[in-house]
Amino acid sequence: MPSSECDARENTMLKLIGWRLVQLPFILLAVYSITFALAWVIPGNPLEKDGRRPPPEVMEAMSESYNLNDPVGFYTGYLWKASGGAWLAGDRDGPVFNFGPSLRHENWTVNEIIASQLPVSMVLGFTAMVIAMILGITAGVLGAVRPRSWLDSLTIAVSLVGISFPAFVVGVVLLIVFSVWLGWFPVGGWGTWKHVALPAIALSLPFAAYIAQFTRSGMSEQLASDHIRTARAKGLSERVVVMKHALKNAFLPVLSYLGPATAAAMTGSFVVEKVFAVPGIGTHFVDAVLGKDITVLMGIVLVYATMLTLFNLLVDVAYRFVDPRVH
Repeated sequence: MPSSECDARENTMLKLIGWRLVQLPFILLAVYSITFALAWVIPGNPLEKDGRRPPPEVMEAMSESYNLNDPVGFYTGYLWKASGGAWLAGDRDGPVFNFGPSLRHENWTVNEIIASQLPVSMVLGFTAMVIAMILGITAGVLGAVRPRSWLDSLTIAVSLVGISFPAFVVGVVLLIVFSVWLGWFPVGGWGTWKHVALPAIALSLPFAAYIAQFTRSGMSEQLASDHIRTARAKGLSERVVVMKHALKNAFLPVLSYLGPATAAAMTGSFVVEKVFAVPGIGTHFVDAVLGKDITVLMGIVLVYATMLTLFNLLVDVAYRFVDPRVH
């Protein structure tokens, strides 16, 4: 490729990255505002624990301390600390992006919860996406290579099942069969590969179903194209034609889907983590919604939104490397 074209591609890439990074604060502000509005109207009181309400004077003092009686004060104060504004202004008591204390977990900040639980969710999500890609791409390729065969019908049927059944339903079935009945895997918890296997499989199936559909559709289109017929006419083996020429172009729709899918998987499937008692960030998110722990809820949503935006950016960059025709 001529140097002028390489320079043009690099400039285009840098402009894309710069523009997305400029957009990031505005996207997060919109997410923050919508999440705050929804979280504030959730019924309940985060200061109540196990149905017990502290004395009125304690409630008043804590509400005043956390601005729980002042939505505007909470909105601006929390945003000032969570965005790093307070740290830049000289308040160096906490981390740069300070999500504040948990309202229901004493002596535990939201930053500590995210730092300790997000890696668990990321390991689970990464494992699930690896399984999803292996299953989805394999099923999609086999279905496209053997159209109208039993393999193709099986791919379509399994994809429909994976999309139709929620991950937590699959998780409950896997838990009953392989943990309760057969005893091959632990019922819940975290620590070994056996704790990862069942929740990762349950989490992977919906993603695998979509990947299989995208792969099958893209492969079917590519295998009927002129450049594939030319490759076959040159005497190339079917394996080379399928894997090198057809799959590369058919993978582009899958690549577009991987951004939001990976972010969703790595930030944890809230219900799947709850079903398998995985100590991930999703479990804390569910507890925060049920207990109206607004600081935990806001912190987790902001982390999720940031990861989603950055993963989409990585996919856009990768897209341009895979297909140089994209500008």
